[in-house]
Amino acid sequence: MAKKTGALRAHLEAGTFLHMPSVYDPLGARLVEQAGFEAAYVGGYVTGGSQAITEPLLTMTEQVDVAEAVASSVDIPVVADAGAGFGEPLHTMRTVREFIRAGIAGVHLEDQLFPKRAHYHKYQVHGVPTSDFVAKIKFACRARDETDPDFVIIVRTDTCREFGLEEASDRINRAADVGADLGLLFPRNPAEAEQAPKLCRLPLVYVMSRGNRDGRPIFTRKDLEQMGYVACIEAQVVLLPAFIAQQKALKELRATGGFTMLTEAEMVRARRDVEDLIRLEEYYAIEEETVEHA
Repeated sequence: MAKKTGALRAHLEAGTFLHMPSVYDPLGARLVEQAGFEAAYVGGYVTGGSQAITEPLLTMTEQVDVAEAVASSVDIPVVADAGAGFGEPLHTMRTVREFIRAGIAGVHLEDQLFPKRAHYHKYQVHGVPTSDFVAKIKFACRARDETDPDFVIIVRTDTCREFGLEEASDRINRAADVGADLGLLFPRNPAEAEQAPKLCRLPLVYVMSRGNRDGRPIFTRKDLEQMGYVACIEAQVVLLPAFIAQQKALKELRATGGFTMLTEAEMVRARRDVEDLIRLEEYYAIEEETVEHA
């Protein structure tokens, strides 16, 4: 099988718009693959949430472990959130190598300080100086080139939120000069979203953060393609609907002692779908050849 990094590069070179739902477990990843998406994404927000902590408290090994479990369960390439590289340039080099070892096709690295603060979720920008950030990306790209040149480095800046599009696009362009492959920033309004691909010398990834509370715009895939973006991360579209469904189900079960959200026929079908997705029939076949002799 071709390497996942090569597959991701091939999609980008072919002009495939990569719409990447963010998942936090192998079952979710298989649903993404089954639905026909060309790539999946493991975000820090969903990993932190699924662990009942928060992204800023995640360690590098925790995020790599979740990403590896996801990537090993599907044939499509997986992109992961590597935060601020989990340290300085030297630490970031190790982070890149660990994600490559785990079978990840690419990561994004951001200009937040490390360790990251929980106030990040209040949209507080803790941006490091541009020179420090560019140095981190330079050494991340060195680790990529030494380990797997097809691995994709996405440079992410959060500074648009506080300092504006000019500052953010300058950081993207400075990172382009040291070898980054793609860029990611956070436009504050539709006008900035439309202008960003024109100002940046790297192809841009848009983050569709549904449920955000700082007013960042939500677009359709067609909108983003027309504006010139090459990819979109769907940051919460798996976690939040799953959370709401479970919340409702458990509330009903506790209050009434019963469950009516799905009919019995729907539950049978859902259970069968899960078993199909985890390829249970393949396991049955092996056991029938080896240990089960009815």
